[in-house]
Amino acid sequence: MRLYGLKNCDTCRKALKALPKAELVDVRVEGVPGDVLTAALAQFGDALVNTRSTTWRGMDEADRNKPPLEQLKAHPSLMKRPLIVDGAKMHLGWTKDTQAALGAA
Repeated sequence: MRLYGLKNCDTCRKALKALPKAELVDVRVEGVPGDVLTAALAQFGDALVNTRSTTWRGMDEADRNKPPLEQLKAHPSLMKRPLIVDGAKMHLGWTKDTQAALGAA
C-alpha cells in the first residue's frame, strides 16, 4: 500500500499512523508516477485537484485553466491528499468512508 502525500501534512500523518503497513511517497520529493496520476484522474476527476490549497491560490489564471494532468505534474502538492493506492483500489482523502474501506476506522 502506498500513500501519496506530504510528510508534513497532518492528514497524511494521521492516515500513515492508522495504516502502519503503508509506505509514504512524498509528492514534493518523489512526485507521482504518470500511470498512477492518470488512473487517479480517471477515477476521481476534478476532485483530485485541491482548489482550496495554498498552491492553487498562488497560481495565475493561465495555470488554473490548464488541464488537471498538466497542473498536477507541474505542482504535485496541488493534489488532494492523501491518495492511497492499495493494489488495484484507490482512495482519495482521509474520510470516514476511506477509513472504513481500509479497516482503519
